Amino acid sequence: MNSSLILSITTFVYGAAAFLYIAAWVFHKDALGRIAFRTGVAGVLGNVAGFGLRWAETYQLGIGHAPLSNLYESLVFFALAIAVLYLIVEKKYGHPTIGAVAMPLAFLAMAYASLSPNISDRIQPLLPALKSNWLIAHVITCFIGYAAFAVAFGLSLMFLAKREHDSPQGSGWKMPSPRVLDELTHQMVMLGFLFLTAGIITGAVWANSAWGRYWGWDPKETWSLITWFIYATLLHARLMRGWQGRRAAMFSIAGFGAVLFTYFGVNLLPGLHSYGSM
Repeated sequence: MNSSLILSITTFVYGAAAFLYIAAWVFHKDALGRIAFRTGVAGVLGNVAGFGLRWAETYQLGIGHAPLSNLYESLVFFALAIAVLYLIVEKKYGHPTIGAVAMPLAFLAMAYASLSPNISDRIQPLLPALKSNWLIAHVITCFIGYAAFAVAFGLSLMFLAKREHDSPQGSGWKMPSPRVLDELTHQMVMLGFLFLTAGIITGAVWANSAWGRYWGWDPKETWSLITWFIYATLLHARLMRGWQGRRAAMFSIAGFGAVLFTYFGVNLLPGLHSYGSM
């Protein structure tokens, strides 16, 4: 069994977990929530196994490197980071309804990687610019940051839904309170901001090693900086002006839009990061 097959199976496991979380939320069934959590853990184990096997396959092909060098591989790691981060949040805070918005994001990342006809799962040699020990540090930090922003995005959607549909008598949804959703969103944004900052720093060091300059206003670099400023503005506004609630949720959603453009949109533009579209 090769890594691509394992990861394709993992896609459907994540899909099953997402469906179970949504069903548990809609029908208020704790038993479904517990099954959903176990299914999510199974998806993570499959994701780790597929990622590790793909890494081993690169050595079998004589081009050994971490499988983080193209769009397919980055999506696989993105899905893994989202799922792991969400399951940690659920285990720590005990709010399984968040899985109804978080686990579908992991599923969509894997589905796009595994099922899109425009993305190849073929293992390829590293481009010259990618042959650096900074590859793992840069990509992992960036995508843990992206995953935290993805979870914050899901929490923000839940916050807006809770505010829209809740009433003094309660809507009957087993959702965290707006206060809890707002605080968790803030924590995820802080985590994502720290890792994105680390990703930008390691990327700058890597760029100096590969191209002889720390910063060159490449489209990916520029949009990474724009994304960083959006989340920095949100954190500053919360600290200095007490931004909470709806404004913070809307800003979080806008920030994740910038993340998606940084990840996917700039691949349509010419630049040194164009390998990301492979």
